[in-house]
Amino acid sequence: MERLNPGKIVVIDDELSLRVGAQRILKRMDYEVFLAERGEEGLEILKTEMPGIVLLDMKMPGMDGMEVLEEIMAMDLGIIVIVITGYATVETAIQAMKMGAYDFIPKPYKPDQLRLLITRANETLKLKIEREAMERERKRTLADLNTEQSRIHTILESLPNGVLVTGSDGRVVLLNQACYTHLHLDPQTPPGGPISDYVADPELCSLVMDISRGRYIDYTDIPSKEIKINNETHLLVRCRPVLGERKECMGTVVNIMDITTMKALEELKSEFVAKVSHELRSPLSTIHEQIKMVMGDVGESIGQDDKYMLSRAREKTGGLISTIGDLLDLSRIEAGMGGRELKPVQVDDLLKSIGEFMESRTTAKNQTLTVTTPDTPMPPIKGDLMALESVFGNLISNAINYTPEGGAIRVNADVTGNNIRVSVEDTGFGIPAKYMDKIFDRFYRVKNEKTRYITGTGLGLPIVKGIVDSMNGYIDVESQENQGTTFTVILPLKPVTGTAGII
Repeated sequence: MERLNPGKIVVIDDELSLRVGAQRILKRMDYEVFLAERGEEGLEILKTEMPGIVLLDMKMPGMDGMEVLEEIMAMDLGIIVIVITGYATVETAIQAMKMGAYDFIPKPYKPDQLRLLITRANETLKLKIEREAMERERKRTLADLNTEQSRIHTILESLPNGVLVTGSDGRVVLLNQACYTHLHLDPQTPPGGPISDYVADPELCSLVMDISRGRYIDYTDIPSKEIKINNETHLLVRCRPVLGERKECMGTVVNIMDITTMKALEELKSEFVAKVSHELRSPLSTIHEQIKMVMGDVGESIGQDDKYMLSRAREKTGGLISTIGDLLDLSRIEAGMGGRELKPVQVDDLLKSIGEFMESRTTAKNQTLTVTTPDTPMPPIKGDLMALESVFGNLISNAINYTPEGGAIRVNADVTGNNIRVSVEDTGFGIPAKYMDKIFDRFYRVKNEKTRYITGTGLGLPIVKGIVDSMNGYIDVESQENQGTTFTVILPLKPVTGTAGII
């Protein structure tokens, strides 16, 4: 049935005048019409064109209409056949309809009679096609329902990551085998309990409950979390809402990844970097100061070339000392050490202060820097003031550096849900799409004709991301080449435990 074309009609009649007359009428109705003088010829056309309707004369030389009708019915394609009776009796037409013909029309017929009959037949054909399509879909859906549960179960059990799903009430409705392993749960623990029965981390449980109750509107507001199980297993947890047809929140899906091995490698790497950095900083500082002393002692007694070489040497040692300082900051962030006490910080006041400090730099480049905060004071965030200053200072400084003269930098801060959101937007060079996944890598800097003269260590953004991650926050970047870049930082308002956010 699905192969039939309702827009095609075959007229099988041995009388030329009737064939041509029917063709003229049907073409005016926008049908594609095929003509056949004999039954055998008509059957060949049916096989190649697959028409939806056939007008069939009962009396023809050779293969008569009844034989042709029998062949068409044997095809079982759902073709609608309208028989044309002339010399045949009414009993013959009735016999044809018993064999499966749709209707009959007597010779000679009027154009209106043919148009009415064809229109009715076409509507019938379309309804049959739709009905059969619906029936196939119903059967397919029923078959899917029979296998859906086992299929989903097989997929979930094969995933290396833990998957846990809660309802809108925060009760666990589904969890896979990897989830039992990652969370060190008893294999006999059934679903159905509150999330706190499966996860011991109060902050994660609170986050899941907030998502399940629809308190997060924007996915980018949902922070990732790292938790420890029995002080030996490190897990990275990402949560997303389960939405219904009307976009209502029906629960939360929790994705759990074991990052214990990655953490161990990071700790080894950090220890190595910290050790090497400590060993290098002292001799470099000595060399730096000695170059300074030499430049002061010799004064004007040396030539310009020698003075330039000493100046470049001092500049390079200063850059290395700065890089070592950044590396030590990263090591402290990753180790969670620093010793600074967490205190309430007014982010809106901090941003205004940084903006005022950077004003001289933007003025020198004829840039505009605007800092926009809510009319009412934002709630304070608990963290390390110097760490937060490093985050926003680095982002604003980068925006100034990578924006040409006459450009604009806009800093916007607001409160969304249980988070503070700060965006730093510029009209600068932008970041090519192929580099977007590398910008938070250590020492990585995008270098092209526009940026190769901009100095830097390539550690500013890794430091920013390290601090934001340590505060259970989130950083995102959007950029278009030659149009600008926007960095967005989202930090939770809830108190941060331990030494997160400290450098």
